[in-house]
Amino acid sequence: MSSVNLLAREVAAKIVFYGPGLSGKTTTLRKIYETVRPAHRGEMMSIATEGDRTLFFDFLPVKVERVNDCSVRLALYTVPGQVFYNATRKLVLQGADGVVFVADSQPEALDSNRESLQNLEENLLEQGIRLDRFPLVMQWNKRDIENVLPVEQLRATLNARGAPEFETSATSGRGVLDALKAITRLVIKDLRAKRIVPPPRPTPSPVSPGAGLEAQLSQHLPTRPSQTMQAVQPPAMTPRQHPSSMTVTAVNTAPAGAPASRMEVTPTSSSMAVPRTAGQRALGPATALAPGELFDHARAAEAAFTSGQYGACITACMDAVRRALALAGEGSMAQQGFLLRVDGTDLLRLQGLSNRVDTARVDDAAFALYFVMQVFTRLNTAGLPETA
Repeated sequence: MSSVNLLAREVAAKIVFYGPGLSGKTTTLRKIYETVRPAHRGEMMSIATEGDRTLFFDFLPVKVERVNDCSVRLALYTVPGQVFYNATRKLVLQGADGVVFVADSQPEALDSNRESLQNLEENLLEQGIRLDRFPLVMQWNKRDIENVLPVEQLRATLNARGAPEFETSATSGRGVLDALKAITRLVIKDLRAKRIVPPPRPTPSPVSPGAGLEAQLSQHLPTRPSQTMQAVQPPAMTPRQHPSSMTVTAVNTAPAGAPASRMEVTPTSSSMAVPRTAGQRALGPATALAPGELFDHARAAEAAFTSGQYGACITACMDAVRRALALAGEGSMAQQGFLLRVDGTDLLRLQGLSNRVDTARVDDAAFALYFVMQVFTRLNTAGLPETA
C-alpha cells in the first residue's frame, strides 16, 4: 500500500496490528490515538460488537517525523482476532508494509498466540511474502497482569526469527509507542531498500529569507568569470556562434533625420558568458536551468530567439513548459502549474502567445524564455524530476 507523493514529499505506509482475539490490538491503537498530538492524527474508526471484539478493523492515520526530507504518514489497522474471520484478516493484510504482532502474555493464551502467528505467516505467503523477510515487531502485551509467562518462554515459542520485541501494557500505554517507533523504522528501511522512499533533495545554495524568483534563478545561472581576468573584445561573430549573448539595437535604414524603422538582434560580448574551450557551446540561462530531459527543448528555444525566429521560440517554450508541468503529475496544465506554484497569469499569457506565433515580437519571445526559466526553477524547488 505504500505510496509516495513526490511533490508533497510525503510517504504513506500501512502497518497492521495482528494477533489473537482480546490480545489488546484495539486497546493499543486507542492508546496511540490518545498519546499522539491532535495535529498529527486523523480520526479513529472502529466496528465492534457488544462484547467489544473488533469484527472488521480499526484505522488510525498518524503523521510521524520526517525521513530524509519527506514526511511519513502511517495508516494503522487491526484485524479481527477470531479465526473464523480469516477472510477479513486477509483483506486487511493486503498491501501492508509491516506488522506488529500483539501477543497475549497470559499462559492460557499461548496456543492462541501460536495459532494466530501461523495464520499470519500463511496469509502473507498467499501474497508471495515470507514473514522472515518482512518488517515485523513482537509486542508482548498485558505485562501488568500477575502470573504472566516469562519473556524467555514467549520468545522461544513465538519469536524464533529474532524480531524486535517489546513488553507492553496497552491499558496504561507502557511500551506501546516504543513498538510503534520500531516498526516504523523497519518499514522505512524496507521502503528505502525497495527504492520507494525518495533520496534527499540536493541542498540548494543559500538564499536570503524572502528572496524572490530572481534570487532563485540566479543560483542556477552560469557563473561570472573572475573579474581579475583581462577583458578581451572578441571579433565580430554570427548569432549562431553566440547563442546566449545578444543585445537588441536600433538600426536606422531611413534617410538622415528620420526615425529608426526596425529592430534587430545582434551578438555582443557579455560579462555573463561562460568561459569555454574552442568548439564548446555556451549555455544560455534557460538551458543552464533545464533538467536533462528538457535540455534540448531549452536550447532550441534559445537558438530560435538568437536567430530572430520569435514564433519558433515561443512554440519551443510552450512545448518545454508542457513537458515540464507534466512532471508534476496527471491533470490539466492549470492544475499542474498550481501544484508547482507557477504564476497562473503568466501561464495563460504564454498559452495566448502560442496561438498567434505569426505576429510574435522580440518582447513576446523574451517573456516566453523568462517563463520557461520560472517553470524550471519551480521544478528544481520541488525536487523534480526525481533522480535514481
